[in-house]
Amino acid sequence: MDTRRALLVDAFTSEPLSGNAAGVVPDAEGLDAEQMQAVANELGASETAFLLPSDDADRKVRYFTPTQEVDLCGHATIASHGFLAEAGELDAEATLETNVGVLDIDIEDGTVWMTQDTADVERVDLDYERVADALGADPATLEDIGADLPLATATTGLPFLVVPVNFLEGVSNLDPDMSAVADLTEEVGVTGVYAFTFDALDAESTLHGRMFAPAAGVDEDPVTGTASGAVGAYLREVRAFDGELPEEMVFEQGHFVDRPGTVRVRARADPVSVGGRAVTALDGSVVVPEYEADDIIEA
Repeated sequence: MDTRRALLVDAFTSEPLSGNAAGVVPDAEGLDAEQMQAVANELGASETAFLLPSDDADRKVRYFTPTQEVDLCGHATIASHGFLAEAGELDAEATLETNVGVLDIDIEDGTVWMTQDTADVERVDLDYERVADALGADPATLEDIGADLPLATATTGLPFLVVPVNFLEGVSNLDPDMSAVADLTEEVGVTGVYAFTFDALDAESTLHGRMFAPAAGVDEDPVTGTASGAVGAYLREVRAFDGELPEEMVFEQGHFVDRPGTVRVRARADPVSVGGRAVTALDGSVVVPEYEADDIIEA
């Protein structure tokens, strides 16, 4: 029976049972995609990082949600490297092979920083009524700010639809129709919808965000690193803050699902970097299933 060490590590927080929990399998060598998918489904985190040997970097990673593989995941990267640093297996700098290329990882005063892929931001022509209906929002909360902050898709490795909202009340009142959100994300070719407002809870936070990705099996993600990087690139593209981004921004997220956390974002130039702390919440082992051809039922 094949068993592997498996952890749940909370990212973008220093407090256990807050932030965004990621599964981490620190030794996934020899596991195939079906086995990784089964383990990710069993762990039940929004994403699980499977660490593997690499010829091109210090290590390779594959990310799985409970239902599918994804190319990049910020919080699982922060979680896995926070664990490695805590275990004494990571120096101040490292490289990571992902499906979007090799990324740099840095550790600064306990914070894990990851570079992301080259940013791409494109404005989209979507009806505000339709977006508002999908998100369960008052259209006025989107249109009020839309003249200065338009709807757009943004990616630094994983694409999101960026939806600015005028005030925190509008963000807190969101009541998404997950089927409609899934249809919207599939139509514009993104992983999820990130709604945000500059009206944040903490005085030190740049903005407050919520991210919905039902088509990827995640109705609402507590704290999203890849989306934060994409939004940092978006703010640069639309010349927010009179065109001069702060050297470092703080994005808060997760409060409305009782998993608060913060992402630090550096987006003045490419590559965008996101950073955060991580803390191990659960450390154990998982049995890896053995599949034979007869065990797999084709749909």
